[in-house]
Order: sequence, then C-alpha cells, then structure tokens
Amino acid sequence: MDFAMSAKGQEYHERLTNFMVEHVFPAEKAYDEYREEKGPKDFTVPPVVEELKKIARKQGLWNLFLPKESGLTNLEYAPLAELTGWSTEIAPEAINCAAPDTGNMETLHLFATEEQRKQWLEPLLAGEIRSAFSMTEPAVASSDARNIQTEIVRDGDHYVINGRKWWTSGANDPRCKVLIVMGRTNPEAASHQQQSMILVPVDTPGVQILRSTSVFGWQDQHGHAEIVYDNVRVPASNLLGEEGGGFAIAQARLGPGRIHHCMRAIGVAERALALMVDRVQTRIAFGKPLAEQGMIQNAIALSRNEIDQARLLCQKAAWVIDKEGNKAAHGLVSQIKAVAPLMACNVIDRAIQTHGGAGVSDDTVLARMYGWQRAMRIFDGPDEVHLRTIARHELGREKSPLAAAVIPQ
Repeated sequence: MDFAMSAKGQEYHERLTNFMVEHVFPAEKAYDEYREEKGPKDFTVPPVVEELKKIARKQGLWNLFLPKESGLTNLEYAPLAELTGWSTEIAPEAINCAAPDTGNMETLHLFATEEQRKQWLEPLLAGEIRSAFSMTEPAVASSDARNIQTEIVRDGDHYVINGRKWWTSGANDPRCKVLIVMGRTNPEAASHQQQSMILVPVDTPGVQILRSTSVFGWQDQHGHAEIVYDNVRVPASNLLGEEGGGFAIAQARLGPGRIHHCMRAIGVAERALALMVDRVQTRIAFGKPLAEQGMIQNAIALSRNEIDQARLLCQKAAWVIDKEGNKAAHGLVSQIKAVAPLMACNVIDRAIQTHGGAGVSDDTVLARMYGWQRAMRIFDGPDEVHLRTIARHELGREKSPLAAAVIPQ
C-alpha cells in the first residue's frame, strides 16, 4: 500500500490550502455575524458562501469528491476533505463537497435515469440547488433500515407517500429543491427488499416541514428537518432504481458518505489540536506556561497519536475502495466510522479542557465542533452498529496459519 500523495493530489492540496487560508478562514467572521444577526430560525445561506463558491469554481476546486467529475481517487481526495474539515460549516459547501448533497449526487449518478439526472443531478453538480436525504424516523430505531415505516404505495401512474421523518438534513434551507425519501413499498417481501427510494420535490403538496432539530442547542444553517409526508403524490417515474432496491441503494450511498465524514473529522481534530497547542504556550498557571505541565504534554501527545492513527486507517479504507470497490472495504469503512468521530471528540475535549471556560462558550469554535462530532457517532450508523460489523468480520475471518498453530486442538 502506498499512501503518498500523487503529483496531481499534491497540486490540488496546495491550491486548496491556499484557498482555505486566503478565502475560507477570513470568511468565518462574516458567516458567523450573518447567522447571529438572522437568528437560529433563519436558514438562508450567508452571502459569503455564494461568493466563495464562485471563487472555488473559478479555481477548479469543485466537485472534488466525485471521481467522474474530478478524476481524483478516494485516496487522493482524503487529504483534500481533511483540509475542508478545518472549517466544516463553510469549506465543504464552498467547493460543492458538502453532505448530504455529496451522497445524493453519488446516488443520482449511480441509480438515476437520464431524465432524473438532467432534472436534479446537473443543478446539484453546478451548485445551483441543494437536496436532502429523508430516511431516519422518530418512531423507530432507524439504525436498522428494515424498521422504516413510511409507506410508498403505487397508485396508477403515481406513488403516494405517508410517514414522518426527522434529521432530514438540509431540508430547511430554502435552496433545497428535492428530497430523496426512503420508505416501504413491498411490506410482504424479504426484509431487505421491502424498501424503495423516491425523488420528492420539496414543493409537492403534502410535504410539511415542521421544524429543525438542534444539535446541543446549535442550529445548523441548512437545518435538520422533521417532515410529515401526508398523502404526497409523485409520478411513478420518480422512483430511484427498482421497487425493493432501497436498502441496496442506501448501502451504496452511505459507504462513500461515511468515509468522507471521517476524512473531514481528521481535519476538525487537527484544528482543535492547533488551538490547544497555541493556548498552552500562551497561558500561565502555577508560575509557568501550561505547555510545561506534564498532563498537558500528555494530552498533546495522545492527540497527535490518535489523529495520525485515524488518518492511516482512513487512507487504508480509501485505498481499498479504489482498488477493490465499496463492498470489499465495508469492514474498513465501519472501522474508520467507529474510530474517527470518537477520536475527534477526544481531541476536541482535551482542547476544551485547556481553554477552560472559553472552551465551552461560543467565544471559541470548540463547543460547536464537539457537538457535531459527537452527533457523528450516531448518524450514518451509530458506533454500536459499526462495532458489530467489525466483530462479525473478525469472527468470520479464516484463521491464519499462525492463529491455527497456537490454538489448542
């Protein structure tokens, strides 16, 4: 395995680093001021984001997540996604690599008809609209997609949708124009063939966006919507793939999405560590800088070890996806999804501790960073589901000659 940056990857890395330093970090103040002025119930995008998108597109820093568009492998994209993790609220969208649009674009790329691609994928790739993925439900344990209760019933040339969803991230944003909804079309079929996915324009009658759920009291700009689908009627041609194919589509969609989140989590942790290192060198306690305290040095060393370990595992998962495909990397993706968010939470927590009261306030970015990384231990499959997958892989693994030799007969 060779995780060294290719010449192409290095060139993108240098350009994206310059973009972050020259444009993204300076835009954070304007972004926050706009959000503060508008208040938590306003989900319009701060104008500075649209300005950044124009710059990024002009510089060729656009749709880097999608190999067909960028020509980058997953391994080449990993350090670029990490860079955007340094400013997760702004940078991913600025280069059109923000969730949930990335997962939705990949889904449309893989499973949509030509007509569906033209109507929805093209404007998403152009950054003209946003989208949302509507899967999780408040009434059931949605970590098991087979529990989903939303009904998608065929009625002539249409499907009728009834159900309640929440954590439909992005749907509160006025730029969101389409929802990918997962529901049950075949209740009598085998458990993994009961679900389907369908495209629902946001303005379809019966789509009722009730609210946005906060994360530790913080409202994301794009929102996490709770939605009621009340006799929502859409053409049968809006179905993605075939009836009963929803579970398979979900797995194809979530694989790359999970690893992209993990790539960004490493960048989040790097920013937290940088803030911690700066803080402890300028803060005096008990007559000397915090940096000279043994416990602080321990926290810094542990953080560096954990970040680098997570990065290597993420690179390995990306390398396997490139070489052997998503299915072959399934276990590794579960590993990094269980490792990266927890690692980021640990590093951010140490940074918060070194900042004292400032760390838990909105005077630093640390509290917001922690809230989102803690949430990531739940979405796209909670830790427990991924740990179960890892254990099953290990239990099903054929014994190596060494293991067979040392196990008593």
